[in-house]
Amino acid sequence: MQTQPTELLAHELSQLIHQRQISCREVMQAFLKRIAAVNPTFNAIVSLQDPDGLLRQADERDAQLSRGESMGWMHGIPQAIKDLSATRGIRTTMGSPLMSANVPSRDCVMVERMKGAGALIIGKTNTPEFGLGSQTYNTVFGITRNAWNAALCAGGSSGGSAVALAQRMLPVADGSDMMGSLRNPAAYNNVFGFRPSQGRVPYAPAQDLYVAQLGIEGPMGRSVRDVALLLGTQAGWDARAPLSIGQDGSAFDKPLDPNVAGQRIAWLGDLRGYLAMEPGILELCEQGLRRLETLGCAVEPIPLGFSPEKVWDTWLVWRSWLVAGNLSPFHADPSLWARLKPEAQWEAQKGMNLSGSEVYAASVARSAFYQHLLTLFEHHDFLALPTAQVWPFDANIHWPKSVNGRPMDTYHRWMEVSIYATLGGLPAMNVPVGFNAQGLPMGVQLIGRPQADLEVLRLAAAYEQTLGELLARRPAEVSAPPAPSSKR
Repeated sequence: MQTQPTELLAHELSQLIHQRQISCREVMQAFLKRIAAVNPTFNAIVSLQDPDGLLRQADERDAQLSRGESMGWMHGIPQAIKDLSATRGIRTTMGSPLMSANVPSRDCVMVERMKGAGALIIGKTNTPEFGLGSQTYNTVFGITRNAWNAALCAGGSSGGSAVALAQRMLPVADGSDMMGSLRNPAAYNNVFGFRPSQGRVPYAPAQDLYVAQLGIEGPMGRSVRDVALLLGTQAGWDARAPLSIGQDGSAFDKPLDPNVAGQRIAWLGDLRGYLAMEPGILELCEQGLRRLETLGCAVEPIPLGFSPEKVWDTWLVWRSWLVAGNLSPFHADPSLWARLKPEAQWEAQKGMNLSGSEVYAASVARSAFYQHLLTLFEHHDFLALPTAQVWPFDANIHWPKSVNGRPMDTYHRWMEVSIYATLGGLPAMNVPVGFNAQGLPMGVQLIGRPQADLEVLRLAAAYEQTLGELLARRPAEVSAPPAPSSKR
């Protein structure tokens, strides 16, 4: 086989493994070699497991195939899990020094299911502390760097996942998303990232099974087919997650119908000037949407029709309240609290100061916004928004203090564009739209009706067929790591 295993899409790799044209050992060797070559520069894979042990696991997968046994489409495929998701026997730090010695005794549901489909867990992918912020850095492992320019940030919080994909250290990846964390890093690294509908992928075990509904797990890939297949593995009801959707993932395993003629897409843009946006992003996104018009879709610019200021205020209450619930136990010990990054302290403290009536009012406001979103879907099949408001920026900067001259009043205001799908619990996919003159990638969000995950994937698959050279484009090969940056 002439093509390197690391260059193959995940579904292609799966087919060759099952046809016995390549062994699981050869696949593991190829990915370990690739990680050794490029991960020192990009720092996407962390807690890498012992190579000899991984090769023994690959040999076991080969032995299964020789007996005519396959665990599933991921049989023998290397997988690194985002460092927020529990992995039995593998350190799960959540990017925090407070959790640096944490080794879970069991897997989360998502990991269970990927293992059950035959995946071999080789380690973790880097994330910001407790997943807070769309810039992947922490004091445990340091900075993850953009696949297209190692001086710039990777996005986040699934930054390690996106970079590992773009740099061919993984064939497919998982992540999680509260404020664009499967979408923003995908846009910054020219891959596909899908935030499923609320409840599509069971989020368990978890401290809270009923209230914490903003952050969810999901797939990333270099093709829509890979994203759909991984979602099919991750999705489906589980009694340990009582709010999970009562449908299995089999619908995502089938080929995606590329006929999208007649679909109506509402382009929200920058919400008529409300969202601060760096130059060139809107134009590139609109160029991408024109690709959909060539497929017979209708794209119409429309106003949001709901106060974005009210949406933001609602978001601040929900997010800070949930962050406080997660981090407030550390507040009781000043020595632990002092080790949290300042942004985490600020947001958790804000949430701890909220009253019950304020949280209830935010829930009412969120409900009103959801009802408004339903009215938009009366006339349109999908909504579209830019995936990010800024281009990838200096990796040594924690977050942009201003966007196109407009000051940012919080550490996450520059990712405000991501909150609309999250608050609505809607499926949303980043699809690549191209590069600016500096060679930096960007994406657009395609957002579907409630639980219309399959429809979003179909639209994305049709769009993917128009991308051609855009997806064939590769980051430049690295020759040497940049000067090491201090861990913060």
